[in-house]
Amino acid sequence: MIIDGTLAPDRKMPSERQLSARLGVSRSIVREALHELHGRGMIETRHGKGSFVTCALPMLEENSPLMQAFSDHSRTLYDLFEVREQLEGQAAALAAERATEMDQIRITRAFEAMETADPLSNADLDHAFHSAIVEASHNPILVHILSSLKELMLGSVQASVMNLNHREAFKQQIDKHHRQIYHAVISRQARWARKAAMAHVRHVSEALRQIEEQEHHLTRNALDQIANDAVKISHKLQ
Repeated sequence: MIIDGTLAPDRKMPSERQLSARLGVSRSIVREALHELHGRGMIETRHGKGSFVTCALPMLEENSPLMQAFSDHSRTLYDLFEVREQLEGQAAALAAERATEMDQIRITRAFEAMETADPLSNADLDHAFHSAIVEASHNPILVHILSSLKELMLGSVQASVMNLNHREAFKQQIDKHHRQIYHAVISRQARWARKAAMAHVRHVSEALRQIEEQEHHLTRNALDQIANDAVKISHKLQ
C-alpha cells in the first residue's frame, strides 16, 4: 500500500483494527508488520497522533542552510514553477486515469474547501487540493518527489496567494483553472487535465513575473507580507 501510493507520504496509517479487517489477518500480525515497517524507517510514530508514512526522499528542512539559500534566492520561485508545470501536468493526467472513488471524494472535498475559504489566506487549502490530485496519480515516485519538496511547494503557493488573490483579474483566471483541473480529473479526461494543470502553473508564474517587473518587488513569504502591511499602516498613520 505504501509502495503503490495508496498510503502516501505523511498520511496517517489506518488503525490496527482497520488494517486487520482490510488484509484479513489478526491484529497481532498487523502489529508485527507495523513494527517491521517502523524498523525499516518506512513509517514513523508521532506522540499522541499515531503512525505516519515517511517520505522515500529526504525532505528539505525549513531551517536548513540549503532551504534558506533556496528561499532567499529570487530565481528559486520561478525554477520551482518550471518543475511544477511538468510534474503537476503529468500528475493530473494520471489522476484522471487512475483515481479511485475514494480519491475522487478526497479531491472533491479539497476543491470545495478551497473554493469556500478566504481567498487571501487559503494557501494551505490550495496546496492540499493540488496534493490530493498528485496522490491520486498512484505513481509513488512522483508522489514522493513532490512530497520531498513540500516546503518549497507550499512557499510557491503562498507567493501566489499573497500576490495574486487580491487582484481580481488574476484571481478569476486562477479560479477558472482550478475548476478546469477539477472537472477534467473527475470526468477522467486525461489530456484536458494535463493541459489545464500546466496552463495554471504557467499562468501563475507569468503573472508573478509581470508583477515583479512592473512593481520591482514581490511578496515571497509571510515576513515580506508583514513588512508590507507595516509600511501601509505607517503611511496611513502619517
